[in-house]
Amino acid sequence: MIRLEPCCPAHFLGGALAPAAGEPRTVVNPSTLETVGRIAEATEAEIEAALSAAEAARPGWAGLDAKARARHLHAIAQSIETADHTEVARLMTLEMGKPYPEAIGEIANVGSVFRYFAEMARDEAGRVAGPIQPGSFQYSREFPYGISVHVVPYNFPILLMAWTVAASLAAGNVAIIKPAEATTLCTLAFMRHFAGLPAGVVGCLAGGADVGRALVESDRTHVVAFTGSVGVARAVATACAARLKPCVIEAGGNDALIVTDHGPLDVAVAGTVTAAFHLSGQICTSAERIIVHAAVHDEFVEKLVTAAKALRVGDGLGHNEIGPLVSEAARAKVIRLVDDAVAKGARIETGGRIPEAAGPGWFYEPTVITGVTDAMAISREELFGPVAAIRKVASFDEAIAVANRSEFGLGASVFTTELSEAMRAVDEIEAGMVWVNNPLVDNDALPFGGWKTSGLGRALGREGLSAFRRSKMAIVDPVPKIHDWWYPYPDDVFYRG
Repeated sequence: MIRLEPCCPAHFLGGALAPAAGEPRTVVNPSTLETVGRIAEATEAEIEAALSAAEAARPGWAGLDAKARARHLHAIAQSIETADHTEVARLMTLEMGKPYPEAIGEIANVGSVFRYFAEMARDEAGRVAGPIQPGSFQYSREFPYGISVHVVPYNFPILLMAWTVAASLAAGNVAIIKPAEATTLCTLAFMRHFAGLPAGVVGCLAGGADVGRALVESDRTHVVAFTGSVGVARAVATACAARLKPCVIEAGGNDALIVTDHGPLDVAVAGTVTAAFHLSGQICTSAERIIVHAAVHDEFVEKLVTAAKALRVGDGLGHNEIGPLVSEAARAKVIRLVDDAVAKGARIETGGRIPEAAGPGWFYEPTVITGVTDAMAISREELFGPVAAIRKVASFDEAIAVANRSEFGLGASVFTTELSEAMRAVDEIEAGMVWVNNPLVDNDALPFGGWKTSGLGRALGREGLSAFRRSKMAIVDPVPKIHDWWYPYPDDVFYRG
């Protein structure tokens, strides 16, 4: 087993962990503010080494038949599914504060992604078209791009990495991963599951924006997968566009959750608690704008406040549902948005404070605010914190209109027992995903991604595989013959009279 020593910064190069040459810096536990370990920014030489290793591995990996690649991906899945993930999950909790059950649960969902794409790539091999000329075989095939770059966020560092890396490998690309700085240790520890691949097929470089930029802008990389903020997503997309380099972008959201007057109230409350406060609200599909019909508003708020107060705040290694925010800056943003809402007329029903009893880390109480309007920044910006911002509406029509009044369009949730409302929500809400009575669920076989500024392209599903392949049309005439439209034009046909 490859083990990561926290005192020794490393990268994953050539199929193994290699000591990092860069200047070490400490990783701080957001719960206790104690040092967890050390990482180092990849140097220019290390970036070039990773690219060279990927280039060397590229022909052999792309040249494998789909069955052989599937065998490798199933071996990765088997390694993941039979391993003890205590070390990786604990590192994840120590690095970014995620409650340990959620960290171990995240890793438990990774093996199936590799199995899905292993088999999907075997099945998705192109298509044959009806020929437009007799005797001609006319078809298309799919080919890999080459070297894929994966810039991964901190909130689901292993799962979201797997979503695009598994698809890219299945398509025949080799991959270089740039983990979030806040979850580099756990990502490097997880790399052992790729050690059985040919050297250079997967690499992982620690570092910040400069490392990500170098990989994205390199002429030696060919396709990019990025998950992060809208601002950085625009920069990545712009850099890719300047090089005509394809990219898959997931840029977050400000998701709406609608509770109608036909909603199953107890289910809606329980679902909202999870959708708004899971991972302290640090999920791209978190329910941040809670839109509630006036007929059930007061009862819903009362029940939600009770449920929020029951959540335990504290260290992710303890028996707590609400861990810290990932950084002091992340908490400062939440405080700014809540303070702005209150200054413009919103009311804090519970929370809205830093809980001193939880410890010295970057904690924030699960918070419910009411009276939210469009004038408040919390209605427009991605919050990424444990806050349910509730807005009262008079009708389902108004709820749909409010949900769509956002530059984001990642996901949306609706709680209702009325089939017509459920179907209207799916048809009319401007988002890449809609959940009815069951928020935050994803499926390996269905596309994940957003509309509007929430992103470009899709992860997962057939679309997720296609994002890492390019098509080629082929026209094959088994029996060579001269066609009547070829030069020179016959005079008796084109120049009569």
